[in-house]
Amino acid sequence: MRESREMYLETIYVLTQKLDCVHAIDVCQHMGFSKPSVSRAVGLLKKEGLIYTEKDSSLHLTEEGQKKAEKIYERHTTLTSFLIKIGVSPETASEDACRIEHHISDETLEAIKNQIK
Repeated sequence: MRESREMYLETIYVLTQKLDCVHAIDVCQHMGFSKPSVSRAVGLLKKEGLIYTEKDSSLHLTEEGQKKAEKIYERHTTLTSFLIKIGVSPETASEDACRIEHHISDETLEAIKNQIK
């Protein structure tokens, strides 16, 4: 669930940057997942204390969820930038970064950040 949880957190984070109010249907559309899959994930994220919902069913990151989502998003953007810098096309770089971001160590990420600077 780690990778899946991170993908959902990152998606909610990204959508909150674009939309005034994020609902499960927005997550479904962004990720291309079914409503039952997203509903299950939302339930798990709520249980873990990473998100909460309002009466209007809007999704919000808790403080802990926000911190984790920001870290995941930073990994994604850093890796994407690095891959583009070494000659990978932007589209492929973003797709590959999405796969790598869930498995990369903090040490390796820091070394990549230093190379980008």
